[in-house]
Amino acid sequence: MDFEKFEERAGVIFKNKSLLKQAFTHRSYINENRGSALEHNERLEFLGDAVLELAITGYLYERLKNSDEGELTSLRSALVNADTCSRVAQTLGTNEFLLLSKGEAKDTGRARQYILANTLEAIIGAIYLDQGYDVAKKFILTHIAPLVEEVLASGDWVDAKSRFQEKAQEYMGMTPVYKTVRESGPDHDKYFTVTVSVGNEMCGEGRGKSKQDAEQEAARQALEAKDWK
Repeated sequence: MDFEKFEERAGVIFKNKSLLKQAFTHRSYINENRGSALEHNERLEFLGDAVLELAITGYLYERLKNSDEGELTSLRSALVNADTCSRVAQTLGTNEFLLLSKGEAKDTGRARQYILANTLEAIIGAIYLDQGYDVAKKFILTHIAPLVEEVLASGDWVDAKSRFQEKAQEYMGMTPVYKTVRESGPDHDKYFTVTVSVGNEMCGEGRGKSKQDAEQEAARQALEAKDWK
C-alpha cells in the first residue's frame, strides 16, 4: 500500500514506512491474515495516547492562562475524545488506508469511529518513534489544536454529565443512570464502555480509558441524541 497521499495530508514523511503501516493495522486484520508478518497497532496507540495528551495539555496550559485546572481538564477531554480524534482521522483520509478484517471493514457506524480514533493515536505514536516528540507535537498542533476555538464556542467542553442530568430532570423528571457494559484491553491499556439511561430509555453510549471519561462521552452522545445541546 502506498502511503504517499496520507503523508502529504499529514505533513510528515516517514523514514520507516513499516511503522506507518503498523499504525493502520487493526488487530482483526492480523487475526484474519496470520501469515502477514505484520503487527497490530495497539502498542503504538498506547504510546500515541500519552504523546497526544501531553501535547494538548501543554498547548492548553499556554493558550488559556486564566483557566483553572477543572476547566483545562474538561477542555482536554473534549479535544482527545473519540469523536474529535475520529473526525481528524477522517479529515486526513485514514479510512482509505485501514487494514481491517472483512467483517470490520463492513462496519461504518460507531465502531468504525472508535477504530479511526485509535488509529489516529497509533499514527501519533508512530510519528513519535520515527521522528521524535517535536514532530509529533507539530502534527498534533496542526491537526487537532485548531479545534479548541470550535470547542470553546460550542460549549462542548462544559461538564456533559452535569448538563445531561439538568436536562433529564427538567424534561423527563428523572435522574440519569450510568452502567458499565463492557471492559476491553489489557490492564495497562483498558477501555470502558458505558451507557446512560433515563427511565427505560437508553440515551447514549460512550467509551474511554477510564469510567469517568466514558461517562462523559455517553452524556455528550445523549445530549446530541436528545437535541439538548
